[in-house]
Amino acid sequence: MIVLEKMVDLSPLYISLKTAIITIVITFFLGLFLAKWTLNRKHDLTKIILDGIFTMPLVLPPTVMGFFLLMIFGVNQPIGKLFLHVFHYKITFSFSATVIAAVVISFPLMYRSAKAAIDHDLIDSGRTLGMSEKRIFFTVILPEAMPGIISGGVLSFARGLGEFGATAMLAGNIVGKTRTLPLAVYSEVMSGNYDNAGVYVFIIVVVCLIAVVGVNVYQYSIKKKRSF
Repeated sequence: MIVLEKMVDLSPLYISLKTAIITIVITFFLGLFLAKWTLNRKHDLTKIILDGIFTMPLVLPPTVMGFFLLMIFGVNQPIGKLFLHVFHYKITFSFSATVIAAVVISFPLMYRSAKAAIDHDLIDSGRTLGMSEKRIFFTVILPEAMPGIISGGVLSFARGLGEFGATAMLAGNIVGKTRTLPLAVYSEVMSGNYDNAGVYVFIIVVVCLIAVVGVNVYQYSIKKKRSF
């Protein structure tokens, strides 16, 4: 590790892992909550509109989402001004901006995975039996939907680790502060340092491959247990 660190700056790895870990904690609970909340909407039109809004970051170009985030958290925008004047904290070009960008971009994967994993019929059955919403959530929804939720969580983690466009727009490319692995790859390629870029690419591929393979192994083990 020491030799590698002398060859290439590993700060993008630390920043990316820190960003991805914080992001998955936020998206895990937010995606699960909003998936259940959306399913509980009585009107089909409301569900369709909400589902479309929550899925938009998945289909829009990341730079477009980055533009929207700038319009929300920029120093001349209401929320950005609030944080700057009240909390004396500028969101743009900070580590928090990398987390916000990663959360927004990776959220739809967690949301849609959780939504697909939740069986609304089981929720209705629990209500028919007089179970409280809290008990339904912890004893019915979570155990049944856990494989899908875990899969969505890992995919969100990998997506947060690889986020580039929105991060570049909102957080910038500051060495040791907001430069994540994808931004480091871009910077090294633009500088002609293909060897360093290759190291960063290798790290991203290995981490994401481990995450995806881990999910597949987990799903296979769950499927094998349920088949008995």
